Order: sequence, then C-alpha cells, then structure tokens
Amino acid sequence: MKIDRRKFLSLTGGAALFGLAGKASYEAFAAGEVDKAIGEHKAKTRWAMVIDLRILKDHPEEYDNIINACNLDHNVPKIDDERHEIKWVWKEDFHHAFIEQENFFYPNEVRHMNVILMCNHCDNPPCVNVCPTQATWKREEDGIVMMDWHRCIGCRYCMAACPYGSRSFNWVDPKPLLKEMNGDFPARTKGVVEKCTFCASRISQGKQPACVEACKTGALKFGNLYDRESEIRKVLRDNYSIRRKPELGTQPEVYYLI
Repeated sequence: MKIDRRKFLSLTGGAALFGLAGKASYEAFAAGEVDKAIGEHKAKTRWAMVIDLRILKDHPEEYDNIINACNLDHNVPKIDDERHEIKWVWKEDFHHAFIEQENFFYPNEVRHMNVILMCNHCDNPPCVNVCPTQATWKREEDGIVMMDWHRCIGCRYCMAACPYGSRSFNWVDPKPLLKEMNGDFPARTKGVVEKCTFCASRISQGKQPACVEACKTGALKFGNLYDRESEIRKVLRDNYSIRRKPELGTQPEVYYLI
C-alpha cells in the first residue's frame, strides 16, 4: 500500500503528539468511558467497598474491631464449632483469598498478610440467579445483594453458587448463643442462610456500615461508585486495586488496595 508524504507526516505527527500527551489523553479517555458506562445504568447509586490492605498490615488490631462491630450490629453469634460457624465479615490469609492471582512476584509482606472478606455484592450475582424463592435479590436502586430470611427455605443453592464462600447456614438456633442482642436488627432462625448486606439498614439512615465506622485508621472506605467526586472513586483512580476472582464475570464491588 502506497502512502504520500503529506499523509505520512500527518500520521506520524499525530502519534508523536499522543506520545507527548499520552497519560493525560489516556486518563481523559478512560474517565469518559467510565462515565459512559455509568450513564447506561438507570440507578444513580452503586455502593462499593474499598479495603486498604496496606493500612491493615500496620494496624492488625483493626481486624477484630471490624469483625466485632459487624457481629454486634447484626446479631451474629460466636460459634466455636467451625461446622456451624456464621460469618458476615471474617479474616483470611491473602493466599487463600486470592488463590487465582498468578503474579509470583508480590512482595512477601503481601503474600503472607491477612485480608478482610465479606459478601462482594456482585453486579452479576450467581446466588440471585439460583434462588428458587427470590429470598435473595439485587436491589435495582443501589446494587446491594439483599436477603429476606422469611422467604429463605434453606435449600442452600445460593451457597453452592457463590464463588466467594460469603454465605452461612444456620444449622442451630443462633439466638441462645448471643450474649448481647441488638434489638434494632432481626435475629435469624435455624434453617436459613445469611450474609453481609452492606449494612443496608444503616445506609437508609444516612450512616456508614458498622465495619467502616469501627475502623478508625481509614482502611475501609464505602461510597457511591457512580459519583465522580466521591472519595471511593478518587481512591480507586489514584491507587492500584484488585478484586476476588474477577475472571468469573460476577463483577464484585469490593476492591482491595495492595
């Protein structure tokens, strides 16, 4: 294919210009694509969580603060028998949480650190697709994956479908095991599944989730992904983040900074 001198200069000049302004041009393009994708959604809110493992590494006491706050707020009992354990928010080894990560050159401090796990409130939640009674569903207004414990029949299809192990089944009645009970939140019964709800009841009151409120170091951040000026969008813009099992196409909305 032949190309005249004028056309060649115009093409190479454009390439040089992009090379000089590459980062700014790319960032403007990327931001535009994000806003375009968000604009396709009818909802104006998409709640998400950012967990900064760099901060948690230096403040190990925060793990217990986060977990205890969630358990107290949602009447999650402490059960010593691992077969019956109920988990809304819990601690796990990085290696077990991100077993699919193939980068063998992570710093050792990352490879051996602990992480906080919870329901990922996926944009494409497989648990919702398999529930026969619609006891679990994704809210259209903000993307939170909810649970209706009155409609749950305990079939545990959602537990089998969830690739993150984020759901627990009540093999025993949890109420007698609670030393303290939050009267503002319903206790569950034997025979139903439960999980993190991003503190939907607190959000409706204009509060932050209990785990975020209890974390004094700022390691947990919660906000609206669809708001360009929100803190969570700025954090994700300025830092490298990973998500659990993104290759499955569930689009989890819990992000980890490493």
